[in-house]
Parts: sequence; C-alpha cells; structure tokens
Amino acid sequence: MDINTAFAARSYASARPATAPSPEGGPGFAKLAESFVDTLAKGEAAARAAMTGDADPHALVQALAATELAVETAVTLRDKVVEAYQEILRMPV
Repeated sequence: MDINTAFAARSYASARPATAPSPEGGPGFAKLAESFVDTLAKGEAAARAAMTGDADPHALVQALAATELAVETAVTLRDKVVEAYQEILRMPV
C-alpha cells in the first residue's frame, strides 16, 4: 500500500457521517427559534415605542425590516420542509 492510499484510508476513516452532529455544536434549532422570537419581540417593542413617541422612526423601520426578513425566512424554511415531505410521500414504496 503506497502512502497516498494510506492517507486516503485514514482520511475516510476519520470523516464523520453527514448525519452526525458537528463537534462544534453549531447553531441548533432551539437557538434559531430563540433568535426568531427575539427578533419579533424587538420589532414589537419598537412599534410600541413608536406609537407612544419614545422611538425615532429610523429605529422603527430597521426593527420592522428585520422582523419582515425573519418572517420571510421562516416561511421559506417551512415551504421547503413541506415540499420535501410531499416529495417523500410521492416516492414509490
């Protein structure tokens, strides 16, 4: 066995499967959901403050834009999950 084959075999053996969680612990679903809820809460707080006159309009627009982006991202993610589920249902057994 030459050195390239041994290196390839060692690399293959040390690679983690795609289904295994990352060792760094990346952003989990709970953290993403928590971030989404925080963004919505900040948007609501900015809107409430703007209604009472305590916030400047620029801060309100920024908070509403962030909220809109978060909601659009959540809807897109939901659509992709539903589409994948429907694709699985269409698979022949």
